[in-house]
Amino acid sequence: MRRRDLLKLTAALAGPALRAEGEAELYSAPQPKADGYHGIWYYNQPSGDQYRYKYSGGFATYPQQQGPLAHYAEQARKTFFCYGGTRPGKQELIHLVSYFDHKTGEVPRPTILLDKKTGDAHDNPVMTIDSGGHLWIFSNAHGTARPAYIHRSREPYSIDAFEHVLTTNFSYCHAWHVPGSGIFLPHTRYENGGRSLYSMSSETGERWSEPKLLARFAKGHYQITCQRGPRIASVFNVHPEPVGLNARTNLYYVETSDFGRTWQSIDGKTLETPLTDARVIEPVQDYEAEGLLVYLKTVEFDAEGRPVILFLTSKGYASGPESGPRVWRTARWTGSEWQIRTMTESDHSYDFGSLYIEDDGTWRVIAPTDAGPQPYGTGGEMVMWTSQDLGAHWKRLKTLTRNSPRNHTYARKPVNAHPDFYALWADGNAWEPSESSLYFTDRAGSAVWRLPARMDAPAQAPSML
Repeated sequence: MRRRDLLKLTAALAGPALRAEGEAELYSAPQPKADGYHGIWYYNQPSGDQYRYKYSGGFATYPQQQGPLAHYAEQARKTFFCYGGTRPGKQELIHLVSYFDHKTGEVPRPTILLDKKTGDAHDNPVMTIDSGGHLWIFSNAHGTARPAYIHRSREPYSIDAFEHVLTTNFSYCHAWHVPGSGIFLPHTRYENGGRSLYSMSSETGERWSEPKLLARFAKGHYQITCQRGPRIASVFNVHPEPVGLNARTNLYYVETSDFGRTWQSIDGKTLETPLTDARVIEPVQDYEAEGLLVYLKTVEFDAEGRPVILFLTSKGYASGPESGPRVWRTARWTGSEWQIRTMTESDHSYDFGSLYIEDDGTWRVIAPTDAGPQPYGTGGEMVMWTSQDLGAHWKRLKTLTRNSPRNHTYARKPVNAHPDFYALWADGNAWEPSESSLYFTDRAGSAVWRLPARMDAPAQAPSML
């Protein structure tokens, strides 16, 4: 093989070059507007086979272990959301904020908050809204090479101008506003060769407590969280020695009602934190003993205030059929034990969906569980599932997308989700860099709408597929 051809092959296996790391470019208020909605395309860990990467695709609403990304505000009758975007023809991550106006059925041009100076979608933003209606945007880092940022909107329920509050460092953060108390921020910090779970809090968002360690054993953890009133639940897995995150397994549950000063197990016992030994906490299920990997999706409280966890198990981290079956499961606390049930299967471990537990008792999942145009790639065709018997049986209610040119990925649930804007996601080619659009659907699954990629007016209605 000629040297020139060898270099081309090496570059192809390595994947497209990511932008060099550095401090973000923060835009001054009023921040500029984008001309439309363009999601970031991202890849991780080239595999050198027909599936190209461990995971890849349109990752505007990635990753699963941070959130929320969207929040419906009844006072404004708008669903606000943030996402990881890019400029057309680029793979350079910019953080954008926008909303869907439920009065007009339109979206404005999104506000560009900052240029993260990377192509890494782990740096995507999350958000919350405080009691005064101010939007708080938390721009994550991925490890310690780049900073994280906190911004606050100048005016309530407005995306026109944001003030920079803090430059710091956190990864995979979860932003929860607790009325009367402030903002609680579970997050991850990279240290000692792994990922440690921390939290910090602030009454006003201006001054933050020192980070407090919740858990770190083996090589660390990923977590998902949810909120009901003052209760914050954390569900996490473990990255065993010596492999680490590609051997992630097990499920653990803890919760706090006092901003992380104390943490309780599922049976209400106060735990001695930080948790530094797996033997001090009983797992929801010991999947390590079963030889299964665990990929977290979402956790929600049911009408009785009991947690329900949505997750996926597989036999390996790599793309392709050899790591299957990839089984979607729920774990529900009955009051005395964890009841684990099977929902469905899909073809990639990083297929992500959101769980909804509704007032009438319906359980609903929106997820890319059908194979897409890039089979065994991240994502697929979006499907809406429902259960009326606590996850014992599931009905395929709607096939939301079909015959798509690109896989759909990471359907995210807004906080206080309005029936007309029930899930937000993106698409992208799972095998090579591509453009990426953003989409949403309603609770009934009556249609899917694409956010406009090119806007010739300050506001525009999304187009129905």
